[in-house]
Amino acid sequence: MLQSPDPRNQDILIYVNGELLPRRDAKVSVFDSVVQGGDAVWEGLRVYKGRIAALGGHLQRLQNSAKTLAFADVPTIDEVRQALFSTLEANGMSDETHIRLTLTRGEKITSGMNPKLNQSGCSLIVLAEWKPPVYADSGISVVTSSIRRNTPECLDSKIHHNNLLNNILATIEANVAQVDSAVMLDIHGYLSETNDTNLFLVIDGVLLTPFADSCLPGLTRQMILDIAAEEGILAKEKNLSITELYTADEVFTTGTMGELTPVLVADGRTIADGKAGNLTARLQKLHRQYAWEHGEALPFV
Repeated sequence: MLQSPDPRNQDILIYVNGELLPRRDAKVSVFDSVVQGGDAVWEGLRVYKGRIAALGGHLQRLQNSAKTLAFADVPTIDEVRQALFSTLEANGMSDETHIRLTLTRGEKITSGMNPKLNQSGCSLIVLAEWKPPVYADSGISVVTSSIRRNTPECLDSKIHHNNLLNNILATIEANVAQVDSAVMLDIHGYLSETNDTNLFLVIDGVLLTPFADSCLPGLTRQMILDIAAEEGILAKEKNLSITELYTADEVFTTGTMGELTPVLVADGRTIADGKAGNLTARLQKLHRQYAWEHGEALPFV
């Protein structure tokens, strides 16, 4: 379900370390840590009608990830917020926009793994593009990946890091299977998430989602749990098996880029009647309203 490039993105300005640069000139050094070892953290944000959804949560998670990885000279939340706003304003973007916010450990004095080689502070990149949600509201098909999601014993998923090779390997398996996305299990065989979104199941009217142990506790995931609480929808976290995925009444994914997407087929098994379920459709509408109402207003709109 690859998106067609939006021609407006050919002329965007991209923020790199304090400068707004044309797309063709937006670069970091070959000595930057993101090039040397994927040593960076990131956030994906979405703009809804003049507001950025869950901006405070995204910026705090960026800070937490950078602190966990012991980045030095990290830009403040206010500095990152200003970089975001200036990038959006320069591009005339106030809706239907996806932002990829990247913070790297910065440039090294010579190639190598050791963070002691980073002596010039972090690199901050704000890439804003005209982009619709990555998946269609009508639904997707998935396959279970042979690649397991990282356990906290190996690499804590609560660090929102750029080291995404296991997710990319799972995506390759989805591509080979000619489906839209890959479901990833944890090392115990329970559902974790997909290669790029969180998972929810509906069984007997109860909204279920895997524990956020080996998966990222996504901000859209939390929005759905908050909405469920407000709407009186019973929701809980629990270990979920692949059989429960196949036999659920409804299945959907959540994520900033994907919003809420029904899963219609998993490993060749049709989920329920193969159509988006009633609760899924209801939550799709509630999420978009919630994301806008609770979003942070752009100062230039």
